[in-house]
Amino acid sequence: MDIREAIRNYASQLITHEMLLSILEGYKRPNDKINTLVEKGFLTPVKKGLYITGPALNAGQPASFLIANHLCDPSYVSIDTALSFYGLIPERVYEISSVTTKTSREYITSVGVFSFTHLPSPYYSLGIRRLAVSDGQYMLMATPEKALFDKIVTTKSIILRSKTSAFSHLVENLRMDEDGLKEMDTNIMQEWLPHAPKKESLLYVIKTINDL
Repeated sequence: MDIREAIRNYASQLITHEMLLSILEGYKRPNDKINTLVEKGFLTPVKKGLYITGPALNAGQPASFLIANHLCDPSYVSIDTALSFYGLIPERVYEISSVTTKTSREYITSVGVFSFTHLPSPYYSLGIRRLAVSDGQYMLMATPEKALFDKIVTTKSIILRSKTSAFSHLVENLRMDEDGLKEMDTNIMQEWLPHAPKKESLLYVIKTINDL
């Protein structure tokens, strides 16, 4: 099979260095060939050892959320990106925001900017859902409830000390959709509180949603 066609078969997913070595089995200098494929636009590097199909193949690329999951493992898409995905905030988000148990960091790539914010376990592992992308590929994303919690927890300037301040922040500052807030499962949010940072602020978020 032609190398370009072999790479095209992986258009919907991330391509690891090991996968490329398998495709290029028989080449004496496979790393040189990989560099050539990048130079010719058949491969686009995302980070060291991780690639997606390049523009010269015109074969499409994996979803940006799937790329985020693979850039930093473990991680899941959350905060503003997830809130926008669920239609809970009006802003269109260009940076892909995720959380991780690893050190916070940012990747500026040719396919977008990806930020990862540290959150501790066991809180990190709560409220994650697996969503189908395509061709058997799945991404990890926060539920709406967890994305909201993560937004409050990861924003250092947010300290909520009353239902009034919580309502003002959610509805006036973040301009969150009230109907979307009403649909949130505050019972599960309550269960997360013992494991969460900023417990008092999150408690006022729960009380505010219950009063809507």
